[in-house]
Amino acid sequence: MIDFEALAAAMGELDEDTVKEILEAVDSAGNAGKAMEACQKGMDTVGRLFEEGEYFVGDLIYAGELMTDAVEVLKPYLAGSESAGTKTRMILCTVKDDLHDIGKNIVRSMLEANGFEVLDLGIDCPAQKVVDTARAENIKIVALSGVLTLALTSMKATVQAIRDAGLDVKVIIGGAPVSAEACKNIGADEWAHSPQKTVDTCKAWAAEQ
Repeated sequence: MIDFEALAAAMGELDEDTVKEILEAVDSAGNAGKAMEACQKGMDTVGRLFEEGEYFVGDLIYAGELMTDAVEVLKPYLAGSESAGTKTRMILCTVKDDLHDIGKNIVRSMLEANGFEVLDLGIDCPAQKVVDTARAENIKIVALSGVLTLALTSMKATVQAIRDAGLDVKVIIGGAPVSAEACKNIGADEWAHSPQKTVDTCKAWAAEQ
């Protein structure tokens, strides 16, 4: 009998040994689906503890690596099963003139852990690349990251390019310089300082599709 509550707790506590021990007992698609849900629940705990200041960036990176390992273990059971579901595809990038990617990579790990297929367009990403990719791939959610203050200008240009292209896309911006005021000025739909808020927002948008 697999203790999924213990798995969720272990993931939230970043207890690698316990996570791996419990995952080794998974032997069916049904169990794998429940194990994935438990791991995602644990990642929610990680995000909350980061927001509360108990966990730090290093903990988020470690949690992302731990979740990636868990997905690899469960993937053979989830492939083609109903438990895997249909993943929502979205775009993530660091905007033009900003070369920072630690925050972006953490967000990507957490989004992937929550069932998203993330098209990571990298750093210093031009607005037109976002538009072209969103159109070609029929993307409905875009997450723009930036650390530098000048990233706000690039975010505004990217959102404007998306709107000018007539794309029906929800945009969330994240990073150190963003704020409610900046979000309004940029024309984005939402903003976030924490990876968990980004995940929660994107999950809510995905549910509306």
